[in-house]
Amino acid sequence: MPSINWHEMFALSVSPFELMIRGSLIYVFLFVVFRVILRRDVGSVAIADVLVLVILADAAQNAMAGEYRSVTDGIVLLSTIIGWNVLFDYLTFRFPAVRRVLEAPQLLLVQDGRYIHRNMRREFLTAEDVESKLREHGIENLSAVKAAYMENDGSISVIKKK
Repeated sequence: MPSINWHEMFALSVSPFELMIRGSLIYVFLFVVFRVILRRDVGSVAIADVLVLVILADAAQNAMAGEYRSVTDGIVLLSTIIGWNVLFDYLTFRFPAVRRVLEAPQLLLVQDGRYIHRNMRREFLTAEDVESKLREHGIENLSAVKAAYMENDGSISVIKKK
């Protein structure tokens, strides 16, 4: 069994002051980005947003921990990732053809009180899953549903019969 080097395990490889400055700069940069550039009025988080968050977390970690030579390297990388995200958001907003390619269309799950089993199988949804979502919308009986859709962000919207 190899011996444990306790000193190396707990010794700092970068000065604590540099870590504090790196962490503070990256935090302020990301705070501004998320409050000003990437804010969402709709309040939903799509798969693309989750992907950006994961990639940003990894890139920011490297910028804070010193794997890049400078904080500026990290900010340039983070800005590039954010720039691509903003560009794709703009293109999907501006051009319907791009939206059809980059965003999943809504999927009909219930129509006139009947399940669309083929679409439910495609998304691996059971009747119990759909009924749970219907109850969240205050619907007790499937016959009260005119239509239920899985939206492109994974949420389920419901239109009640009159």
